[in-house]
Amino acid sequence: MYDKKIMEYLFLIIILVFSIVIHEVSHGAMANYLGDPTAKEAGRLTLNPLKHLDPIGSIILPLFLILMAKVSGGGIIFGWAKPVPINPYNFRDQKYGSSKVALAGPAANLVIALVFGLSLRFFPALVAFPGLDLMFSYIVYINILLAVFNLLPVPPLDGSHILFTFLPSGMENIKIFLSRFGFFILLFIIFFFSQWVVLIINWTFTLIVGAPLF
Repeated sequence: MYDKKIMEYLFLIIILVFSIVIHEVSHGAMANYLGDPTAKEAGRLTLNPLKHLDPIGSIILPLFLILMAKVSGGGIIFGWAKPVPINPYNFRDQKYGSSKVALAGPAANLVIALVFGLSLRFFPALVAFPGLDLMFSYIVYINILLAVFNLLPVPPLDGSHILFTFLPSGMENIKIFLSRFGFFILLFIIFFFSQWVVLIINWTFTLIVGAPLF
């Protein structure tokens, strides 16, 4: 039983790491499409996790959150990779380029969630092997989590770049406030409102797969 739990934790971290890597590569790929080759020239448009791993955000923090979630019976499992380098001044689309790049990461995670989630829902024969259905479920759940969490309009998350793109010029004070205190606001949300984020994630999971994870 103990070995099974260890393998489950390791598998969750592997899913999270590769989902984060795809998230970051999608940012860089969109930036390259828009005319900014910075990430490509830095060798970051690769799925090789060694090019993207952040020791704390990709390994230590996820492992800690997984252990805490197992002990407490719930919680958010999150992490990050090294951000891909981007120069927005190279974008052909100066007005919406930053928001397109920001949206590319969560969109990639949502696509992954849809592919594996709809496979669970409409092609049950694909997951007939023991444990494969749980594997697919974890992939769906973690990618929904990354998409939903990153779309929160709080710096440094992707949602803040989308918000700032469409924020009217007369509301610069909001941008300044969020940029200055975004990290603390994010911690506040994690500690006091994570249950609402989890509810959204669970609802989205059920919507895609047709059944709750647990």
